[in-house]
Amino acid sequence: MTQAARRCRLSGRRTAYSESVTWPAQAAAGILLDRMLGEPPAAIHPVAWFGRLMTLAERAEYRDSHRAGITHAILGTAIGMAGGIALRSTVAATALAVAGRSLGETALEIGTALNLGDLAAARSMLPAMVGRDPSGLTAPEICRAVVESVAENTVDAVVAPVFWAACCGAPGALGYRAINTLDSMVGHRSARYQRYGWASARLDDVANYLPARLTAVLVAAVRPHRAAAIWRAIRDQAPAHPSPNAGIAEAAFAAALAVRLGGTNRYDDRVENRAALGAGALPAAADIPRAVGLSGEVSLLLATLLAAASARTMACQSTGKRT
Repeated sequence: MTQAARRCRLSGRRTAYSESVTWPAQAAAGILLDRMLGEPPAAIHPVAWFGRLMTLAERAEYRDSHRAGITHAILGTAIGMAGGIALRSTVAATALAVAGRSLGETALEIGTALNLGDLAAARSMLPAMVGRDPSGLTAPEICRAVVESVAENTVDAVVAPVFWAACCGAPGALGYRAINTLDSMVGHRSARYQRYGWASARLDDVANYLPARLTAVLVAAVRPHRAAAIWRAIRDQAPAHPSPNAGIAEAAFAAALAVRLGGTNRYDDRVENRAALGAGALPAAADIPRAVGLSGEVSLLLATLLAAASARTMACQSTGKRT
């Protein structure tokens, strides 16, 4: 290898390292961009395009087997990561992958309908947040569903995409969003997807394992007076939840808000009886804005910590260069 080639190679490595150092700050900026602008309209949202593409892929490749499902999961993840590489902006990728503002707005709209006594409107909006059958839900059951969704989606729609953006840049953010979207599309415990959706569901479990626990730490950090109760709920109650990650987030939110989550959930073809999380009363409509506020505080604390960590790293680099 010639000296010029070596210099070029070293320069490329330095550039890649320099970009990776700024990923946390860019991920933090992506959170703030989502808070300011929200998600693009569905007609032009890349995640919506991705969903349509994977629906076509499923139609072409579907087999009732684990192998076909693994192929589907690999294809979808690769498409998401390739989109991040093509976008070449961790800020933009994070803003597209995060849906914190949309989550809060939808939850608050349902809470408003409940406050106005419009149970039919609340039921009609609920499928945007949860997969359970809303047709027979009472107002307290809708409140519980919304608070549980805000808790779970604080991981799925905020902390996890930001975590992977901070670790892996734009491919991490959009790769994660692809994995989470695949899980919502095929990761169900139904006859059609029991085998085909297995890989997507397990991949989502792995991708959310660390972010879910980070979310619990952040919840305790913004509600320090409830930290002991949060720890007890996570330790004693979360293991009974069917999801290794949603249970962590829901237990943390239940304890932080002093409400009780869990109970009977009815889906299209099955009924799940979930253990109680937290030790308070069932959520009321007034608890929905409290849950949204908690989710927002978690988002802002995460952005602050990432920005501070990135600034410290760059300051240390600058000091090292001067010496």
